[in-house]
Amino acid sequence: MDKILRHRVNAGRVAVEKQVAFFRKQYAQVPSEWKEDETRVTFADFAISERVFTELRHSFPEDDYCSEESNPLDEVLSLGARYAWVLDPIDGTNNYALGIPFCAISLALLKDGVPVYGFIYDYSADWIVEGGPGHGLWRNGKRFTPEKRPFERKDGVVGMHFPIPERYFEPLKPLLTSYRARCMGSGALNLTYTALGLMDGCVDFKVKVWDIAAASALVGAVGGNIHYLDHEAFPLKQFHVRSPLLPYVGGSRAFCDWVEQNIGWDALAAASDE
Repeated sequence: MDKILRHRVNAGRVAVEKQVAFFRKQYAQVPSEWKEDETRVTFADFAISERVFTELRHSFPEDDYCSEESNPLDEVLSLGARYAWVLDPIDGTNNYALGIPFCAISLALLKDGVPVYGFIYDYSADWIVEGGPGHGLWRNGKRFTPEKRPFERKDGVVGMHFPIPERYFEPLKPLLTSYRARCMGSGALNLTYTALGLMDGCVDFKVKVWDIAAASALVGAVGGNIHYLDHEAFPLKQFHVRSPLLPYVGGSRAFCDWVEQNIGWDALAAASDE
């Protein structure tokens, strides 16, 4: 890892670590309200976003900064800097406000629009998971190597996000009728648990770029794949709070091979176009 990247990785880790105590204190206590897109938001979302970016801007004023909760609704931010940070201060806000422990802080570092390193603070397990392609995967400061296994009906587990649009029911039938599914309520944790090998893969039609930027770097760190069904997420050239959804299927190579052979990427892409 070169010095410029290492400096940012170290700063990103510190910025996330500094928010853990506040995140835990506000969990299930902070009032919330509903935004126009029918997603929940809390004071803690705004506070964490401001604190993390203030911390990072002090060292990297030339970088671009993107957050669902800090960028204006009507602003399209063109990413012109070499490095950009994409933050979801609380992924799984609905869980967070209700007291369901599957929620996270998600911070991604992008280079030329592509995630090169990600940080996920998982409240439920009290883990900070970090890493990126070529840099390995780390959990609470220790190198982590997930066990590779075939994707089999006996123990295959898939993360999903409900409700699922009806047009996907038929192509997904071989998966939905044969394998165990988990719905965490957090797009970031779906991919993080996939990177850790706790799940084989995930299918999600409801995420936006801030939900998955950091965790996609974790999946890349262990050689996993993400197939976007509508349009590619990266390289990210513009950031907009009202950006379109990013339906995808991703996971281990064994899981992605199974999807290709038993469902087909073309069938899923066709459903996405309907």
